[in-house]
Amino acid sequence: HHKEVNFDLEFLAMDPGYHPDIKKLMVENCKYLDIPVTIFESGIFKIVDNIAKDYPCFMCAKMRRGALYNKAKELNCTKMALGHHFNDVIETTMLNLLYTGNFKTMLPRLKSTNFQGLELIRPLYNIEESFIEQFTQENGLWPLNCACMVAAEKTANKRYEIKNLISQMKKNIKNVDKSIFTAAHNVNMNAILGWTKDGEKYSYLDTYFDS
Repeated sequence: HHKEVNFDLEFLAMDPGYHPDIKKLMVENCKYLDIPVTIFESGIFKIVDNIAKDYPCFMCAKMRRGALYNKAKELNCTKMALGHHFNDVIETTMLNLLYTGNFKTMLPRLKSTNFQGLELIRPLYNIEESFIEQFTQENGLWPLNCACMVAAEKTANKRYEIKNLISQMKKNIKNVDKSIFTAAHNVNMNAILGWTKDGEKYSYLDTYFDS
């Protein structure tokens, strides 16, 4: 049971450079759901194509998040809800593990370090992508994918590679997706060689000889 909290909602959608047909679909979906959405343009697709030729997705996500933060602050919002779901979480975990050599995942809520007073929340954190797809189909919605004209021309979309990898792993290990998700809740600090906290690096050897 949760106590009632009074709050106002602002519905934001960013147009980073969508094809007109994609933008029209987004507008129609919001109209169908009776969502009074505010759409603002950022031109991020074009910028990313110029500065991140081979691996645009990470840079694009970072810039889109920054643009949304700015707009949310402009509207005096204190919380920003993003649509990341269960599969986004485990794919991010695996991306960090396999491509950057660190164990880092998405958090369900996170206080912004650059925008004071603004908190990021992920209400769909525990919801699997397949359930969301089922909901859209049953309610007559046409979901949008990334719709990025830049990534469509690249072969280096690592997130899709990870999605396919997890799908292949599930054929032999039925609950591998849930195990990846749960792993971030069960980190055994007694069996970790090193970690980073607040920008500082630590080693298990730092206190190894203290006792």
